[in-house]
Amino acid sequence: MRSGPSVNARVGFRLRRRVGHGKTKRVNDEPLMAYVALGANLGAAAGTLREAANSIAGWSSAKLFGSSLWRTAPVDCPPGSPPFLNAALGLQPTPGTTPESLLDALLALEARLGRTRSGLANAPRAIDLDLIAFGTETRTTPTLVLPHPRAHERAFVLAPLAEIAPGLVLPGQQKPVFELLETLVQSEVTKTGQRFV
Repeated sequence: MRSGPSVNARVGFRLRRRVGHGKTKRVNDEPLMAYVALGANLGAAAGTLREAANSIAGWSSAKLFGSSLWRTAPVDCPPGSPPFLNAALGLQPTPGTTPESLLDALLALEARLGRTRSGLANAPRAIDLDLIAFGTETRTTPTLVLPHPRAHERAFVLAPLAEIAPGLVLPGQQKPVFELLETLVQSEVTKTGQRFV
């Protein structure tokens, strides 16, 4: 018997048991959620983030959840990099969507919105879209790691994410995102108060 609540229970999913033909079955009443972190520090960043959100909304089977825009200091970026605008989205992937297909769609959207990859790590960019979590799925492949390997260490990811899903427990973590955020220095993130969805 489990000693504590499941990951789904900790993030507020309601589980109930149905009995049929002598068998007990757990049914998850809440839909699958995927979370995407967005950032930009070149060009008309707010407009680019809104355009990205409008495209991503078409990939969700229900209304998109969107955070405020957050102004954040560059982290591990080349000297002189401008500040970022960051945000987070929660979506319900349409049937048949996999973590891999969602990542492919995000990469294609980045390219369409002007993302170029110079080869310089963390260089300024017109748009950055990261798949942070896809339900309770985990992956470690050359192209996809789920949950995002540094999400739990980054205030610029956790602050917007905690705004839309404070109780979310990322797979492999013990604390919900709002508690993870409390353990980090937050001086580099400032909520702008502007909604972008």
